[in-house]
Parts: sequence; structure tokens; C-alpha cells
Amino acid sequence: MHGFVLSQMKRFVDIRFGHDAWPALVHQAGIPTKTFENFREYPDDEAVALVVAASVMSGAAVPEILESFGSFLGGALLKIYAPLIDRRWKTADFLEHVEATIHHVVRTRNRNAKPPVLSTTRLGPNEVLILYRSTRKLCPLARGIVSGVAEHYGESVAISEDTCQHDGAESCRIRAVTSPN
Repeated sequence: MHGFVLSQMKRFVDIRFGHDAWPALVHQAGIPTKTFENFREYPDDEAVALVVAASVMSGAAVPEILESFGSFLGGALLKIYAPLIDRRWKTADFLEHVEATIHHVVRTRNRNAKPPVLSTTRLGPNEVLILYRSTRKLCPLARGIVSGVAEHYGESVAISEDTCQHDGAESCRIRAVTSPN
């Protein structure tokens, strides 16, 4: 898992559950306390353990935690990758170009990075179909990121998932339709 994602997870936990929650979460997850460096890779099982621990501590289901964290992460991704993002873009534009911009840079900077593979089709001015493929199967995180990006752009978004890797599909088919708030 990319260190930036894990460092943002700590920020998310601090904001959502309070600053005292992170040490308890790390302990519950059974991983060593550390500072996650943004451009390093960490074992996926540590990220999974943190999410499961957050689920246990909060009583929320794992997909709910992932989607909520994804919404938080969307804004952070837009900030860190701002130089790559056209200022005229809105949510649908960003989603259409995320693979060629952000994921390309992530893979170039770190050959060990494994962001999901996204194929997008622009279905209309405010509608994008995303084919999400990842061995991690973190489609709730992806849906949350879409929500967070829409929030950043001041838009509402309706998200549906026609097929899902969790149900045996080759990819998750995530449809996002935006409208101004």
C-alpha cells in the first residue's frame, strides 16, 4: 500500500475518532507504530489490519469505513497532485483522466506501486463509467474517492456499481453521474 494513503488514513482517524484513537487502532491492528512515508510502499496486510481494527473500534462495516476514508482521501489526492490537474476540470473530467495523470505518475515514481487499473468511458458531459480492476478489491474506497472528488468540485454525485469483483466479476463497473450543488 502506498505510504501516502496510509499517512492519510492516520489523518482520517485523528479527525474522525480523535487523536487518541490512532495508537489504540495500531495496537488493535497488531502492527508496529511507525510514521508512514508518502512515497514508500508498505505491506497490504498492514492496511487491511488497520481498516479491520477501525471497523471493530467504530462498529461500522469494513466497506463503510473504506468508503468514508475514500471520501476523505479524494480531497487529499487533489491537493497533492494539483500540478497535474487541469484547473478547468470538474469531477467527470478528473475521473476520466485519473489513470493517465495520477496513476501514471505514481507508477513512474515507484515501480513497486500498485494502484488499481482504471479504464474510463465518458458517457456524457457529467457521466463517467469506470472499470476498476485491482487484486486488492477496494472498490468501496474507489467509490468514496469519487464522492470526495465531487465534494471538492462542489458537485453532487450519484454512484452505482453494476458489477463487482467481490461477486466474481473481472472488474467493478462504477458509474458516476454528477450535477452542480
